[in-house]
Amino acid sequence: MKKSMKLIPVLSAAVLAAGVILSGCTDKDKETDSEKLKVMASFYPVYDFAVKIGGEKAEVTNMVPAGTEPHDWEPATRDITNLEQADVFVYSGAGMEHWVEDVLKSLENQKLVTVEASNGVTLREGHGHEEDSEEADQENETASEYDPHVWLSPLNAKKEMENIKNAFIEADPDNKDYYEANYKTYADKFDELDQSFKDTLSPLPNKVIVVSHEAFGYLCNAYGLTQMGIEGLSPDSEPDPARMAEVIDFVKENNVKTIFFEELVSPKVAETIAKETGAVTQVLNPMEGLTEEEINAGGDYFSVMEKNLAALKKALE
Repeated sequence: MKKSMKLIPVLSAAVLAAGVILSGCTDKDKETDSEKLKVMASFYPVYDFAVKIGGEKAEVTNMVPAGTEPHDWEPATRDITNLEQADVFVYSGAGMEHWVEDVLKSLENQKLVTVEASNGVTLREGHGHEEDSEEADQENETASEYDPHVWLSPLNAKKEMENIKNAFIEADPDNKDYYEANYKTYADKFDELDQSFKDTLSPLPNKVIVVSHEAFGYLCNAYGLTQMGIEGLSPDSEPDPARMAEVIDFVKENNVKTIFFEELVSPKVAETIAKETGAVTQVLNPMEGLTEEEINAGGDYFSVMEKNLAALKKALE
């Protein structure tokens, strides 16, 4: 009986010690998480760039859900709440996120470091939609409409990542060397990707592509291609019969064999034009967002752009 009584304090001490250890680990983990930069990114490309720069030092949230087309997306209440608690907000700019100005004005978060990733990129004007309203036309008289898809040029994407890196350093100067090292790694990859596009596309005989919407202007400008967009800068409306006839004539006259569409919008129009002209359809990804399947398969900016290059090569040979 006495032997049993002596064991009780020993066991209790062991259990207590284990509890302290476990509690210490949990507190340490929480402390580590709290030390990470909290970053909100407006949609996929800048989210991917932020993840690559931040590495283990940042907790990055993509505001637009996987598989969602971002052109007409707007933040919900929870997104505003998250921005109020964030350290850094990253958006691409050039008119892509129409909601940014109003949202930023509404925030009380005084410490938030905000970066427009496309800052410093030479923007190209877009054509928009022929069916734009009279009100929109009046607005465009005083404000040019730019093509927002700057990231589809690898060198533009490199500039976006550089701007994001600088914002991270501003928010977290103690880890400057870490962010600089990550940027250097991916800057070299952007240069390699750019050279791969040049080497692959330059010798191809055909230079004309037909796409579901005019997202590929920067890519075409960089590599000597010409795009014919079935729709303008936004993919969310269908062309009228006159536009369909114009595109069909263009496909026939230029001997276009592939009509490109994108995964986040319906391929119906592209399929109709392909059927009328004897062409085939193929995905060319503007990387406005990835599907759950692509994310689960480990897809990122570089893997998607490599797939785009392979699709262009096949279409233009």
